[in-house]
Amino acid sequence: MTNPQIVEVVNVARDVAWLPWAVQYFFLIGLSAGAFLLSLPGEVFKRPGWTGISRRALLAALLCGLTAPVALLADLHQPGRFLNFYLHPNFGSWMAWGAFFIPLYLGGLMLYAWLVLRPALLRLAESPDTAPLLAPWYRRLAYGGLESPTAIAAAALLTGLGALLVLLYTGMEVMVVRARPLWDTPLLPVQFAVTALAGAVGLVLLLERRFAAEPADTLPRLNRVLAATQVAALLVGAVWLTLGLFGLSPSHAEALAEVAPSAAWRITALWAAGSAAATLWLAWRRPAHGLLVGLIALHSAWMMRWTVFIGGQEIPKIGAGYYRYQLPLGHDGLLGIVGTAGLWLLLFILLTSFLPWGDDTRRAGRA
Repeated sequence: MTNPQIVEVVNVARDVAWLPWAVQYFFLIGLSAGAFLLSLPGEVFKRPGWTGISRRALLAALLCGLTAPVALLADLHQPGRFLNFYLHPNFGSWMAWGAFFIPLYLGGLMLYAWLVLRPALLRLAESPDTAPLLAPWYRRLAYGGLESPTAIAAAALLTGLGALLVLLYTGMEVMVVRARPLWDTPLLPVQFAVTALAGAVGLVLLLERRFAAEPADTLPRLNRVLAATQVAALLVGAVWLTLGLFGLSPSHAEALAEVAPSAAWRITALWAAGSAAATLWLAWRRPAHGLLVGLIALHSAWMMRWTVFIGGQEIPKIGAGYYRYQLPLGHDGLLGIVGTAGLWLLLFILLTSFLPWGDDTRRAGRA
């Protein structure tokens, strides 16, 4: 018996699968990896003029690196799902590899930070004002071994490997989703890495305004690095657009065809190019200022990930039109974002209350 009726599916509304928790994780872990790379010139290579900058970059790497896993576990909804990566590993999945890259990076970062901060820990342990207040485990930690520059370099090498693997996997695990045209583009990992470094520079610029004894001496150096990242971001964007417009890459052409008819997406593209150009102009023409350009760089890094993750899911896999996403107020939306920011702020208060990060404190300790 045949059915004479014809059923046509025009569009099927679906909830987003990757929530704002994922945006926060990719944002924070990218900032942490980028900030770690900024810590190397002063702490490992001892470049002149980078000592204070690299120390604040280490603070940024710790703050974002310790906060990011909380957002990741929240996005998985159940901690047991993370444990399942180790119990039943699927080595054909970039997400499964990330479960090994994250501990490698964070473990190396903690070891590297302890070795770098050990002189400050020793000064606290020896100070007559603070020594009686310190617990025995703190003194044992401060007086532990591994104090040579070789140990710092080895820890930095381990952490650097972890940071590069984190930057690689966070881009690749999104790029391999072929069902999402906006994600399935080969330049996506490069875009993630460039904007992560730019956001890290922006965060360190803000920390420089807070902790540097003479920010006017260090901000121009950071702004030059930020300007270079914006040139790279504009070049990557131009290559992406060229590949799509001229059909040189089928995946880029498909992604461009999906978003080109939308006025909202055209505005988003103009915003992305305009913010990169504005950041480049401010970093180049106003190198002694860090507050505004730092905030714009952080905003750009966040919005790039929001646009890719949430905006990419607004494009339907089948059917016509676009899905509409509204940020909920609960833990899967605004409350979760505020909570993650609160955790970051708590860690900031704890780390800056017990450890010295300013140039004046470090000079006093050496004196």
